[in-house]
Amino acid sequence: MRKPLAKDALKQLAEQHGVCVRPLALRRTDTHTGKTEVIEVPCGATLAVKCKPCAERGRRLRIQQIREGWHLADEPAVRPEPPDAGVLDLVRVRAHLEFERTAVQYEPMHPDERAAQIVEIDQAIAELDEELGETSLRGHLTPKERDDRPRRKRSTRRRQDSPDLPRLPVSPKTIGRAYAGKAGKTYRPSMLVTLTLGSHGPVHSHLRRGAYIAPCECGQRHGPHDDVLGTPVDPSSYDYRRAALDAIHFARVLDRWWQNLRRAAGWNVQYAGAVELQRRLAPHAHFAIRGTLPRRLLKQVAVATYHQVWWPAFDEPTYTVDKPPVWDVDQQCYVNPRTLQALRTWSQALDELEEPDSRPAYVARLGRIDARGIEQGTKDAERSIRYVTKYVTKDLTEQAKPRSDAQRAHFDRLHAELAVLPCSPTCANWLLYGVQPDGAKPGLTPGRCTGKVHQRTTLGFTGRRVLVSRQWSGKTLADHRADNRAWIRAVLAGGMADADEHDQCEAVDDNRYRFELARPEDPDVLPLEHRLLRAISARIRWRTDLDTARRRAAGAVSATAPTLASAA
Repeated sequence: MRKPLAKDALKQLAEQHGVCVRPLALRRTDTHTGKTEVIEVPCGATLAVKCKPCAERGRRLRIQQIREGWHLADEPAVRPEPPDAGVLDLVRVRAHLEFERTAVQYEPMHPDERAAQIVEIDQAIAELDEELGETSLRGHLTPKERDDRPRRKRSTRRRQDSPDLPRLPVSPKTIGRAYAGKAGKTYRPSMLVTLTLGSHGPVHSHLRRGAYIAPCECGQRHGPHDDVLGTPVDPSSYDYRRAALDAIHFARVLDRWWQNLRRAAGWNVQYAGAVELQRRLAPHAHFAIRGTLPRRLLKQVAVATYHQVWWPAFDEPTYTVDKPPVWDVDQQCYVNPRTLQALRTWSQALDELEEPDSRPAYVARLGRIDARGIEQGTKDAERSIRYVTKYVTKDLTEQAKPRSDAQRAHFDRLHAELAVLPCSPTCANWLLYGVQPDGAKPGLTPGRCTGKVHQRTTLGFTGRRVLVSRQWSGKTLADHRADNRAWIRAVLAGGMADADEHDQCEAVDDNRYRFELARPEDPDVLPLEHRLLRAISARIRWRTDLDTARRRAAGAVSATAPTLASAA
């Protein structure tokens, strides 16, 4: 039993050489020649638990993206190409269909005939949207789903309990200020900002100030690996409900903070960062900001930023998970299990919020903000980039897994609070508060909503883990991958530059080829173990040739260069 498993050895060797451990087999057919071959594509997983090499490749790509966009000296050139005549013709036909759909509403005819014509026009619109999706257009002309209900408008007036912010016209510039130094040297500093939520109660913490360890709220000094770190000092007074609601709406608060910061600063501030969990299981975010801003302004914006949740009140549950409302077939709605009285619909509950004295169900706010300057080209800049991206390959709760009974109890208590809170207008948990979810249908079970908010792997946060502004580097991840491939081909000078032969390739976006997923039982698809062995050998050979080409380019090729066998 002490002998290592063969499959584990194969997986370990693949991870050492950066080979995807679960590649996808695709069948590529050349429409010109009719030739069919099976190629391998990396799975592209972003979590190390699924595929460590692909996750690490994605993390290095994010590091490259942040490094290239953090201290730009010139504005990133993002100039979309104009649409061609064929695309404009399709958009013109789409406009005529939209006009005809509206015109049918005013023509005198039988309601059944009107409904039939609208269905025909909607089918034509759907087919045309599919054609537009195959063109070079980016995005959608209209929302995916047509909502004919009247749109509810909320006042944009700031809350009286929040300080006012300076509101300046936002300049389109994205480059920060440069400073002239001695001997004609130009300094272009940037910032690293950390945004956290407010306190939900005192927790056990490890506070180090140099060599001195400050005492915790409990009066003791905890080590860096103490089993009670992150747990409440008094669990009975810890506000788990507010902690859960802050985690659910943290992504919205971040969006609002960036909007307020750009309006207060007066220019299009660019950022790149990631969201992590603190030891107390509250999400916080680290952002690299291009340029510098006054710390007083950053703190002022953080204090004045909030997000109002205009939902029906859900302070106290009306029903329990054991005895929830039931679906009535005759009324086609959820009713009280004892009186059979129908619950309020979602529209009726929102109508109550139209009253002048109505208040939002919850107001989410930010807590502390930490900011420090980062100089370009220093070790501190590289260390900060790795600090921002150190957990992007892990699950949100993986770095905060409970290790002791106290931490496990804290984790379970927060998850239990998230299990009964509503996550969206369609959440089944609204039945606990006497409100039918938006678009209610039979089969909803409160306490078992399938939304990501209620899962143990998210603990309430369901936004994007990595947040990068649109004009950060002027490139997408696909552009950065293309730059890397172009650099490798330039170094190899065509010797080993064909990724199809020497590495796990990526699908080529060419109309000449047709791709389909190959089945494992197909006779021309080798078992996974054989494909991994072949990919490991190809990666070793490719890496050896790349190193040789780089040494040759540097003029340092030795006559006794290591052979392929010694490198393997």
